[in-house]
Amino acid sequence: MATKKRKRRESFGAVRQLPSKRYQASYVGPDGNRYTAPLTFTAMDDARAWLARRRIEIADGLWSPHEAQTEATAKATRVVTFADYAEQYISTRTNRHGAHLSPRTAEEYRRLVKRPLAPFADSRLSAVTPDAVRSWYSDLISSGKKTQAARAYELLKAIFSTAVQDGRVKANPCQIRGGASASTGKKTVPPTPAELAKMLEVIAPRYRAAVLLGAWAGVRYGELTELRRKDLERVGDVYVVNVSRGVTHVTGHGAIVGPTKSEAGVRSIVLPPHVTGDIEAHLDEHVGGFPDALLFPAKNGVKHLRESSFTKHWYPAREAAGREDLPFHGLRHYGATRFALTGATLKEIQSRLGHSTVAAAMRYQHAVGRDEELARRMSDLA
Repeated sequence: MATKKRKRRESFGAVRQLPSKRYQASYVGPDGNRYTAPLTFTAMDDARAWLARRRIEIADGLWSPHEAQTEATAKATRVVTFADYAEQYISTRTNRHGAHLSPRTAEEYRRLVKRPLAPFADSRLSAVTPDAVRSWYSDLISSGKKTQAARAYELLKAIFSTAVQDGRVKANPCQIRGGASASTGKKTVPPTPAELAKMLEVIAPRYRAAVLLGAWAGVRYGELTELRRKDLERVGDVYVVNVSRGVTHVTGHGAIVGPTKSEAGVRSIVLPPHVTGDIEAHLDEHVGGFPDALLFPAKNGVKHLRESSFTKHWYPAREAAGREDLPFHGLRHYGATRFALTGATLKEIQSRLGHSTVAAAMRYQHAVGRDEELARRMSDLA
């Protein structure tokens, strides 16, 4: 949850930084009432300059509550553009638990507003029509950016749903059926056991365990790079990975440690016995001895490993296996598939991967050549 910025007391008035990173200035007038600037400012100096002008007006006897109120009213009645309202939506949005958007999510929403949704930026909310949305969506889909189009459309629809609730517009102009589910159609194909073995052979020794945990525990990258020595527990001849946190890297904020992607993400994953030796060796050779030592730290041994640093080792490994197409997340597909082949139920797969729904778990199942085996079983039933 983002922390609230405290007001900065000035010699006159107060300035505070909003979640949008803009500055808001306010002051108490001679009548004892507080007045706020009709606009926010990109720089603190601009906010202070506005306060300085109000102070001079008061000192020179030029200030009046009527004019101050008129300025405040102008703020309330000025035309609200889509960009204005979108920023308000992002800054105030909360989930069902009352928590604000995570810094990473807020950053992504602002990126969508500035880029794919830029054609609507200066438009009045009421001026955005279903025709305009369909035309924009069609152009974005035609450019080949299907996934981005789906994400941007989903945000656009959510913003206008709130605008309808606020009484800003009468109806939501986003009426495209399935608009938020468009995709490129590309599917992640998990590696074969031989391909995985090649990657493990080539990758730098200190990251071998990262590939093993990605493949056999199905952890997400943000979960993986926040794992610490205390999160691995030896039970008999196996290790249990306790996942309860994740880390994200946000521009301007750095590494932010927080809860997992969802409540279901908090889980304990039992690793298969054949990787016990590798995990043991990694802990002995590459991890500090104290409980909070990161399993895969950056080069300085303290900070979290950024994905851009890891890919310098991951890309050559996957290339050696002939799988230049495979994202690290593809190892998660491998883990889900191998777990399914043991006869695990969808509910068990859901629990192991940390998914909130069975439908999400189903996306990670792959046939992996079982058709012949299953066909032979059918013969046994004839």
